[in-house]
Amino acid sequence: MTALSRTLLGAFLLAAAVDLGSLLAGADTGHLVAKPLLMPLLAAYAATRGAPKLLLAALAFGWGGDVFLLSDADAAFLVGMGSFALGHVCYLVLFGKRRTSPALGAAYALALGGTLVALWPDLPADLRVPVAGYSLLLTAMAWRAGALGVLAGTGGALFLLSDTLIATGVADWPQLPVPDFWVMLTYIAAQYLLTAGALQAMYGERRTNN
Repeated sequence: MTALSRTLLGAFLLAAAVDLGSLLAGADTGHLVAKPLLMPLLAAYAATRGAPKLLLAALAFGWGGDVFLLSDADAAFLVGMGSFALGHVCYLVLFGKRRTSPALGAAYALALGGTLVALWPDLPADLRVPVAGYSLLLTAMAWRAGALGVLAGTGGALFLLSDTLIATGVADWPQLPVPDFWVMLTYIAAQYLLTAGALQAMYGERRTNN
């Protein structure tokens, strides 16, 4: 890892700490400043490590989702969800045809079905179909992430958890204290682990090919 890579990773971790600390402290300005910096810094770090373009594209679409979800407007929520969906497509293409556990896929499918059945009556009518479609894509990404190893697989699972927490908020279910903190904590960890897992797999394949 170069000095520039270490600096960018440190900047990402600092932005994450500021964002999470701001959410715990109720400091909206800190969150508004730090959140949009997260994915650009993580993408810049990944780029210095020779990251695949699909990984950088996934992080860029994640940044788009982050920015739009700063707004409480329904239209911004849908655009943000669409941006994240494009990011999941990038991840799925990046994972390629690598093998993933069918049993894990079945477990994810059951979790998806149970979650949608539970949330459906409480979701706003105009969001039910978009949320269902997005959830299917996200669950597929979370399952397929395991093809890159434990790091990426854990990242996929945390991404699913983060967005499930958002969905329970949209459905107006009871929330954990400081719900946005838990959403961002699991999301930040998810994107970092997906990035780390993709880089680890890339370097492993290069060593094998050499």
